[in-house]
Amino acid sequence: MRLTPLRALGVTGLLALAYLLGRPAGIDPAAWDPPAPSGLAGPAGAGTALSRTERLAADLARGPEDLAFDRHGDRFAGNADGRVIRCPASGGPAEVYAQTGGRPLGLAFDARDRLLVADALRGLLAVRSGGAIAVLAEEEGGLSFRFTNGVATGPSGAVYFTDASWRRGVAEIYEEMLEHRPHGRLLRYDPATGSVARLLDGLHFANGVAVGPGEAYLLVTETFAYRVTRFWLEGPRAGQAETFIDNLPGFPDGISYSGDGVFWLALFAPRSRLLDALGAWPSVRGLLARLPAWLRPGPVRYARVLGLDEDGRVLYDLRDPEGGYAPISSARQHGDWLYLGSLTERGIGRIRVPGRAD
Repeated sequence: MRLTPLRALGVTGLLALAYLLGRPAGIDPAAWDPPAPSGLAGPAGAGTALSRTERLAADLARGPEDLAFDRHGDRFAGNADGRVIRCPASGGPAEVYAQTGGRPLGLAFDARDRLLVADALRGLLAVRSGGAIAVLAEEEGGLSFRFTNGVATGPSGAVYFTDASWRRGVAEIYEEMLEHRPHGRLLRYDPATGSVARLLDGLHFANGVAVGPGEAYLLVTETFAYRVTRFWLEGPRAGQAETFIDNLPGFPDGISYSGDGVFWLALFAPRSRLLDALGAWPSVRGLLARLPAWLRPGPVRYARVLGLDEDGRVLYDLRDPEGGYAPISSARQHGDWLYLGSLTERGIGRIRVPGRAD
């Protein structure tokens, strides 16, 4: 059933309507027709597997959005306050590794053992041992990065990363969602030349990125389109993009490859029935953009991670309906453990990979 705009707004929207009409929206919403939510579920690891999530470095990690592992197995995470922390594999206490001065999101190590950081405010960064920071890239084609988000490295040494939106920054994600226009880019940084190339644009909030087996292709999540897109780097389809999986039951965020046939995909929150209902009503979404922050509807607290095979089929559907550790923004496998990041939670989450012995 498609809701009329007034019915979809509900009582709060009706009471605030006169106030909203007097405020500038600041967005140009596009009409779209969201697909009906699927009953997607995997054959293994469903139910409440994420309810067993334990927390590491809860005293130091604050909003550890993504994680990376160095060659020693030490765990690194980027905090909401700009700090990058290191958790030794030996089990020693966590420590501050660097301060980016921005908002570190995606993390990855390159072939020179430098920690690469997709910093939402500062661009693509490299952090050396000791905390020294170098800015690798801030723009492409004369268009500055506004929301550097995910990063991954390939065996070739190439660095792949995303600019979620060339139009808006991290403080305007709500407006970007309501506008629903394709401002995202998938990019490649060449460490030999320092150049940046655009691989794909027109993405609906380009978020996480993962390198497929043999660096034959990349996967990039389009958060506000509920899908993962595959971009081919090699073979007869090189330079072409296709849908890897779509009509997801939530907002896809970080994605990573396990190295043994599984892509781990974090779903930040379930899809919003209100947002879907208003897909065909851009003018009403413009009214919502006028809402003050305290009146804006927030995401449902629900933890969910999918494990996908190399053809986009669901192998695992891990959940915690109570949202004990949520929202989950990233999931990365290291050995027998699946590590979880969150935009807002305290601590790094961790569970056993389904099917691995305790």
